[in-house]
Amino acid sequence: MRRAGFAITAAAAGAFVLAFAAAASADEGGQAVAVAAVRFVDGVPARPSVADRLDAIRRRIQEALVYPPLARLDGVEGETLVYFDVGRDGHAVAVAVAASSGVPSLDRAALRAVRRAAPMPWVHGRLAVPVRFSLRGGP
Repeated sequence: MRRAGFAITAAAAGAFVLAFAAAASADEGGQAVAVAAVRFVDGVPARPSVADRLDAIRRRIQEALVYPPLARLDGVEGETLVYFDVGRDGHAVAVAVAASSGVPSLDRAALRAVRRAAPMPWVHGRLAVPVRFSLRGGP
């Protein structure tokens, strides 16, 4: 009688892949033999989606934002678009202003907020994130 076999191999990411090699089973009299059903369960936990990680990055930056006191007194609001990469350690790398708010103190505060927001979830590639300065309490 032939039996189903199992093999465990290490994948590149360090996870295990369970390969199931099934063979037709028959007993010595040529009768078909039922093979128990096999249920596969993913042993690697699901990670947050890219959209969820980008939302977390935006939230952390806004939470790290310190409104410049003089800009607050003058009632200045605006938005600075900041470019950066997230390093494997979760820190912002190559932080730069992509589009100025038109107010240098807001732009500098936006750059500081991006640097302070670490650790951020890792995302591959260069990001462009708007940093909003609003005195109305909303984002």
